[in-house]
Amino acid sequence: MSRDHRRDDDATPRARRRIVYAPVTFSEERGVRFLHFGTEWVQGAMRLRKPDAIELEYAQQMMAWTLFLDAPRDVVQLGLGAASLTKFCHAHFPAAQVTAVELNPAVIVAARTMFGLPDDDATLSVVEGDAEAFVANAERDGSIDVLQVDLYDALARGPVLESLEFYARCRACLREPGVLTVNLFGAHASFTRNIRSLGAAFNGRVIALPEVHEGNRVAIAFAGPSIHVPWTDLRERAAVVARRYGLRAPAWVDGLHASVAGSRRSGQREASAFRI
Repeated sequence: MSRDHRRDDDATPRARRRIVYAPVTFSEERGVRFLHFGTEWVQGAMRLRKPDAIELEYAQQMMAWTLFLDAPRDVVQLGLGAASLTKFCHAHFPAAQVTAVELNPAVIVAARTMFGLPDDDATLSVVEGDAEAFVANAERDGSIDVLQVDLYDALARGPVLESLEFYARCRACLREPGVLTVNLFGAHASFTRNIRSLGAAFNGRVIALPEVHEGNRVAIAFAGPSIHVPWTDLRERAAVVARRYGLRAPAWVDGLHASVAGSRRSGQREASAFRI
């Protein structure tokens, strides 16, 4: 086994049987390298002059948990892709244990060789294994502060894991407080199914940011105490995140505000705080 990653032993039957993976392919345009799974759909990206930055807007939105958590101890990425989130968390949260779980070994190789993912070290671990099996392991209950979920196949028309059982296990793995972010596809029937499953698993404590790119919508789910933050305070926190990490955090607050406003009943007063 390569020193660069380890294989997860608690794999489900789905992970144990022979799996035919889509080919891992690449393209480059205007200084950006893209990851594909044999189709035109983009599975990840890296700007060659800024290899450690998060290039895609939806991927930046996956970091929206930084509005609510300041110093996570354990960050887990389900679905490695081009490793932009894994690299970013490893670089900017040196006290955190960062783990990425990826089923396709070719994606791990691509992340190492084409997208600058460093070798494993004391705070970085890349696991070759099944995301569903990873969260199903009860030994991980209450052990993760942040779960970032980005699980797509070659067709990229919705996450490959969307059941209530899957999200319930994600919720069980989180500490309190803890946050899950997940990349969904807004212009697809899977969006409603995922939001329904997330809502059931997280007691309705789920909110989705507005759509970006060609359909990506990031949903955020919360575990632990209820949150009541004045919008002014949340905007101040977003400014700190933007300065510290170079992320478009003020736009996330705008998106949260728009989502909350869109869910208000007719005649209901605008809330002065974000509550969930």
